Amino acid sequence: MATSKQREVELLKKKKLSFSEKAALTWRQMKENKINYLMILPFMVFFTLFTIIPIAASVVLSFTRYDILNTPVFIGWDNYLRMFLEDSVFLIALKNTLKFAIITGPVSYLLCFIFAWFINDLPSIARAFFTVVFYAPTLANIYFIFQYLFSSDMYGLINSVLMNMGVLDEPVAWLKDTKYMLNIVIIVQLWCSLGTSFLSFIAGLQNLDPSLAEAGAIDGVRNRFQELFYITLPQMGGMLMFGAVMQIASSFAVGGISSALLGFPSVDYAGHTITLHISDFGHTRFELGYASAIAVVLFALMIVTKVLINKLLARFSHD
Repeated sequence: MATSKQREVELLKKKKLSFSEKAALTWRQMKENKINYLMILPFMVFFTLFTIIPIAASVVLSFTRYDILNTPVFIGWDNYLRMFLEDSVFLIALKNTLKFAIITGPVSYLLCFIFAWFINDLPSIARAFFTVVFYAPTLANIYFIFQYLFSSDMYGLINSVLMNMGVLDEPVAWLKDTKYMLNIVIIVQLWCSLGTSFLSFIAGLQNLDPSLAEAGAIDGVRNRFQELFYITLPQMGGMLMFGAVMQIASSFAVGGISSALLGFPSVDYAGHTITLHISDFGHTRFELGYASAIAVVLFALMIVTKVLINKLLARFSHD
């Protein structure tokens, strides 16, 4: 027989409770779980102070003209109209950012899971070693390595190798030529993106229920790929969503790598991104109202992408 709590939850799911009844039920559940809410209170305080309030402030400031020294002046939608109708550099940054997100987001997400899946079955020492190897680029500043690889003179490794092979007659300015700049940054971003998502997938794979794999083998699962799709992935819904959110954030927030490799600003803004555009207007020109509007647009892009991926993963899990 179902308990009273289970009946209340079933009624809530079926939307048979009025608003006041839902509020009363929520309040009663909060009182019953007050210890749990007390434990997460410090996180909620810091999350509100350093995430919710700054986001709300950015939204408000995006409708103003503000330069720190003077009081914000409300100007309505002028910042957004300027962004899309007058700021040609922003449109370049938007195009580059979308290209980064479309390429690096899905590719790095798949690479994170594939590497984690292969490494998971290794002995513990080997698994720990390869985990450090794949995660290390996110901890260390490795940009100087790629600056050496793609150096524009004959001493750069790639130029030196290609010239010795007879492929090139003279050095190529890899980090100054607009034909190559963005693609190089994408390659470096992919290498550096095997970070938090990779670790979360390793943790998820380590905590799978082995009895389900045994049951699957009895029910007809014959190889690792069938086990992956029918046993492993359905158990990792939360980790897959967490990894997707982290990859969305990293793919849309590309800026540091481009600035380190290509300089700021890059030649013809070929490596310019929305994050760098925010930094330009916020930290250099002190047009904080306009910088806030750009940040709001970036935040909206990330939210829309997250919702789409959430629906896709939910449909995949349902199927």
